[in-house]
Amino acid sequence: MRARPTAARRGGMDAAAAGVVAILMTDVEPAVRLNAALEAQGVQTVTISPMDDVRGDLRRARPLVLVLTGALLDSANVALVRQLLWDNVAVIGFTDVNDPLMLERLREIGYAETWSKPVVIDDVVDSIRRRLERYMLAADTGLVGESAAIREVLVKIEQIAPVTSTVLIEGESGTGKELVARAVHRLSPRRGKPFIAVNVGALPETLLESELFGHEKGSFTGAAERRLGRFELADTGTLFLDEIGEIPPTTQVKLLRVLEEREVTRVGGVQTIPVDVRVVAATNRPLREHVDEGAFRADLFYRLNVLSVYLPPLRERREDIPLLVRKFVTEFSAMHDREFFGISGDALGLLVEYPWPGNVRELRNLVESMVVLAHGREIVADDIPRAIRDSGGRRLLPVHVGPLVQGSERAQGRELEFIVRSLVELKLQVEELRRRMDVETRPAPQPSWVGDVRPVPAPVAGLTEILPSNGYSMVRGIEPRDEAPPATVITLGPGMTMAEIERVAIRAALRDTAGNRRKAAEMLGIGERTLYRKLREYEGEDFAGPEDGGDDGRDEA
Repeated sequence: MRARPTAARRGGMDAAAAGVVAILMTDVEPAVRLNAALEAQGVQTVTISPMDDVRGDLRRARPLVLVLTGALLDSANVALVRQLLWDNVAVIGFTDVNDPLMLERLREIGYAETWSKPVVIDDVVDSIRRRLERYMLAADTGLVGESAAIREVLVKIEQIAPVTSTVLIEGESGTGKELVARAVHRLSPRRGKPFIAVNVGALPETLLESELFGHEKGSFTGAAERRLGRFELADTGTLFLDEIGEIPPTTQVKLLRVLEEREVTRVGGVQTIPVDVRVVAATNRPLREHVDEGAFRADLFYRLNVLSVYLPPLRERREDIPLLVRKFVTEFSAMHDREFFGISGDALGLLVEYPWPGNVRELRNLVESMVVLAHGREIVADDIPRAIRDSGGRRLLPVHVGPLVQGSERAQGRELEFIVRSLVELKLQVEELRRRMDVETRPAPQPSWVGDVRPVPAPVAGLTEILPSNGYSMVRGIEPRDEAPPATVITLGPGMTMAEIERVAIRAALRDTAGNRRKAAEMLGIGERTLYRKLREYEGEDFAGPEDGGDDGRDEA
């Protein structure tokens, strides 16, 4: 392993976003060019020979990104990619085959990106830089995901954090609105100042004004001393107002004045107190609906909605569910000292298809219960709660009728709401029936030499795609962490010369001994000097050809 220090920052890359990029030198020519280009951009790189102890070098380097420059379907590399998913390391692969089925297979294995050779190095460098910057943002926010929706949220946080304008965060319960609020504060110039969070929906109306604005001694029964409000406590920092839609009308007027004048008056006081506070508000229901119903002041809505962030529910970013499951499994396995034995494809398929009305919070609680209760064995579909197993993909979401259920027309409004709910449910059932008919009548794919959705023969470990019993999608299970790497398997093809067979055997022995030449010589039954002489003959060659591993040359990426 050769580590290179980070060069001076160039190309506009944020130094804080710089992380280690490991490059496996399977194909030397693109690996050398990529390494030079990354160094020129100020990115710290580590080059690793496939003959060395690759896993040990990666543990020491702790990279954020690993680039495999060849042999993507080699059994050891496949096992390595699956392992690195647990460590949140993105694996980028250079493939010789530009085939959609092959690329889909690599994506299912766990490759974050694939680039077809000949690789345009500048494009790869730009992609790696953006990925490193997203890693830093994700670390600051705590938001986990690779979906386009989460990427958009991260970009928006980065854009709005440096300014002082008010921010309105909209998203269902359990999506992580407070995480976003804290991230906005942490990335802003106010990062060293107070961050005060208030759930205004949990406070009774009689105490809300006192909590927000403070009160003077004797201003009401029980006010034995002066109390500073949350605005004063958050001075020069950030105030997070959660469930802002539940704030009563009388407090809305005073809050609007504080936002406009940037000064507060304590309850029972006459003196105005200037405050410098950035307000970040959140709601689990679109605030515009509250305005339309007359429950929220339009002028206050406009004042809060200067900058807005929409947090998508989990059902709109299903591709992030396996990532979240891995994160929570790691967390709760350590917390409860429980070994994790994997999740079957059927079980994970149920989790992916469930609509998750409680979003990430509900998923987190479920994973904790599964880790605790399925101790000592793989989590299977029967371990998933019946409510999730029997959901059948139904998405019976709330249907809100709005102001039609107010006043004297409340009875008629309830009837209308019942009708609308029934129509929506009927529509969803029709769509579900149509989808199931499409699945049942879809012709089976014709077999081909690569990319079929079928179990892959041994010895390629970890490549079995599983079709869940509900028939929704092809979902791969999650293997246990720290699985032992598979032993190297070599294939002797017709027409191979003795020199080629010898070369393959030496390479396999070096891989299985993690580059220990003495042990490799013992395994091969030759002297160390003979092995050294052979290795000198191989110098300058691509010593990681497609003949290595359990796949034949056709299956090589």
